[in-house]
Amino acid sequence: MNLTDSAFTKDYSTRLNDYVTALAWSNQGEILAASSGAGEVVLWENGELNILQSPTDKAVNCLAFSRDGKYLAMSGQDGTVKIWCENELMTTLENAPIWVDQLGWSYSNNQLAFSLGKYVQIWDADTSEVVATLNFQDSSILGIDWRKDGKYLAINGYKGVKIWSTQDWDDEPFILSMPTVSTAMAWSPDGEYLASGNMDRTLTVLQWENPDPWVMRGFPGKIRQLAWSDVKTATGAPILAAASVDGIVLWEKSPDETVGWEAEVLSNHVDIIKAIAFARQSFNLASAGADGWLCLWDENKGVSQIFSDATAGFSTLSWHPQGQLLAAGGEQGELIIWSTSRKT
Repeated sequence: MNLTDSAFTKDYSTRLNDYVTALAWSNQGEILAASSGAGEVVLWENGELNILQSPTDKAVNCLAFSRDGKYLAMSGQDGTVKIWCENELMTTLENAPIWVDQLGWSYSNNQLAFSLGKYVQIWDADTSEVVATLNFQDSSILGIDWRKDGKYLAINGYKGVKIWSTQDWDDEPFILSMPTVSTAMAWSPDGEYLASGNMDRTLTVLQWENPDPWVMRGFPGKIRQLAWSDVKTATGAPILAAASVDGIVLWEKSPDETVGWEAEVLSNHVDIIKAIAFARQSFNLASAGADGWLCLWDENKGVSQIFSDATAGFSTLSWHPQGQLLAAGGEQGELIIWSTSRKT
């Protein structure tokens, strides 16, 4: 396979004690946090790796930095939510025996949302109090995503997506209803669109304040991953990438309102795609697969590079906020960072 001249080169690599479960960059991009199925959490900063938590034999499934980078939240199999502040454990929220496998910080304040079975709790770091408990009702929580302006929180699971106003948690949520399970969900960076990838091989895209969502069909399997670009096409909408089985479909809004969204298929992986993400301020997309390949797709939708550093497959990936670094984790514990001098 002919690839373009290498733009990214391996900058750092190490190995954790089990498969890499999550990666998170601080918003300033100074620190990368990584966790594993063995329960360890490490911090990579200035080329050095420091251990924040040693292996516990219970997986850490989620990592997230607060908007100002002051707090790092982590949760997982042991049922706790731990909040670290400048490498010191500040708070431990005990929720055992329920696993906590979804969490995320607001983009507008220091409120943390995390899953508890069929509920989501909102914890405020400034007051160290739980300020709201949201009842999803229909199933366990499969995803949490704050809108970038902090005004809405979306939660997905069986029968669709529920969206709460953060101005009044007691208000009834807006419901994007569907007869199946919403398996993946994401707000567009501009907050105008909400996408839901579904168990019945459909993709639903809601334009905020438009009551009629688009529904796209024809995927080979359930949609596992979604990613929006933060730059827009000529129609004024971002590009939506949806991963299903070993393929990626890019959806671009058509100038013709009767057409809706037009699709283009990216094919290169030969096994399930585990993670996809656009680099900041670009249409460059990264995809990591169980086939052991990490593919970089350029704005012309061609493969510009392939990395095969994960011996048994990749499990996750994360772009640096400015796009000059790309981190990925492997099923055998590989933690790899590539760098480029090219601005994306």
